[in-house]
Amino acid sequence: MNESTSQTSKRGAKVKSFLGWFFLLLLLIGAGFVYYKYYFVFGEGVKSGYLNFAVKKGNLFKTYEGKLIQEGFGSANTGSIRSNEFEFSIENDSIFHILESNSGKFFDLHYREYHGKLPWRGNTVYIVDRIVQMK
Repeated sequence: MNESTSQTSKRGAKVKSFLGWFFLLLLLIGAGFVYYKYYFVFGEGVKSGYLNFAVKKGNLFKTYEGKLIQEGFGSANTGSIRSNEFEFSIENDSIFHILESNSGKFFDLHYREYHGKLPWRGNTVYIVDRIVQMK
């Protein structure tokens, strides 16, 4: 009898060890996914255009949002013409105040692009982090 209880306890220890490693691996994969989806910078660059608006809005999280109207025309549907627009979120209030007081001017804005949106970061995946130039 002593041998069978010893084998059962060894088997139970192996199962607990396996489950521990499995949940740790699952946690690491989940953390990696969250980082990749919401914090990994997918791309960055500069967009230029005329500032259409800069607003502070939100129900629970107040975020800064804006829109640039870019020169040229694009078409989502065949046979229709519309202007190119770049909708973005603004990283901090100092950039927002500059944009807010200079609506209608031409801006070159540096942005970072993420795979996913976070409610406290803004309504878009494009986050403007600095103003390169204003004309």
